[in-house]
Amino acid sequence: MGAYVADQVFKLMHRAGLQVRDARVLVLGLAFKENCPDVRNTRVIDVVRELQSYNLDVDIHDPWANPAAAEREYGVQLIDQPQAGCYDAIVLAVAHRQFRELGSKGIRAFGKPRCVLYDVKHVLPAGAVDGRL
Repeated sequence: MGAYVADQVFKLMHRAGLQVRDARVLVLGLAFKENCPDVRNTRVIDVVRELQSYNLDVDIHDPWANPAAAEREYGVQLIDQPQAGCYDAIVLAVAHRQFRELGSKGIRAFGKPRCVLYDVKHVLPAGAVDGRL
């Protein structure tokens, strides 16, 4: 699944004419399930690793996950808050309440003007995203 999602994001970026090599990608969510701090057995890490295999610079933001657990379990560092206008692609990987409340406009604010938004969990309406699982 991780390889499929990463491949879809990569293709969407390429079709949008975005510079893919060394592009910045934001992954929203690392936890095993929504509104839960547990990162054990999460499959989101597979998406992160696959995106990194494309030489993409990946940031992970999860307001529920414990940063120490993410570092200990997977060797990844979570960011406290994504910066607005910084990302070439955004992957909505976990349906946390905070992400639902942001909606597509709030989430897209983290991206550059032509950023790609991929919704793994069908949190957002189909017309508000560039791709979904």
